[in-house]
Amino acid sequence: MSKPKAPRPVAENEAQCVLSNLRTSPEKLNLVAGLIRNQPAAKAVATLTFSKRRIAHSVRKALESAIANAENNHQLDVDRLVVTRAEVGRSIVMRRFHARGRGRAARIEKWFSHLKIVVAEREPEAAPVAGKRAA
Repeated sequence: MSKPKAPRPVAENEAQCVLSNLRTSPEKLNLVAGLIRNQPAAKAVATLTFSKRRIAHSVRKALESAIANAENNHQLDVDRLVVTRAEVGRSIVMRRFHARGRGRAARIEKWFSHLKIVVAEREPEAAPVAGKRAA
C-alpha cells in the first residue's frame, strides 16, 4: 500500500527544472529570467552564455537541465523547444548585522531565491517575408 502516483505538474509536451535556494535576490534573478522568457531554447542558452550578470551561469545550467529532461525523459525534440515559463520565487533571508558608529547596528539582509524553468515543444513559427508589409 502506497500513495497513488502524483499527476505530472506540467503538460505532456513540457519539461521543467527547479532550482532552489539560489544565492541572489529575487529581483536580480527576475531580470535574468526575463531575458529568456518566450525565447527558443537555443537562443536563450546563447543569451545567458554572454550575459554579464553573475547569476546567469546558474540560470543557464538550469535551462540546460530542463532541455536535457525534455530530451531524455520525455522524448521531446530539442530543436523545437521554447522557454514557456521562467518563474522566480522568494526563499529564505539570512539576516546579518553591520556595526555602525556610536554603538549602533544596521541590518544586512542576504536574499535567496527559487527558480523554475519550463520548456515546451512548439511548432516553429513561419518567418515574415522580407519586403512585404502586413496590411
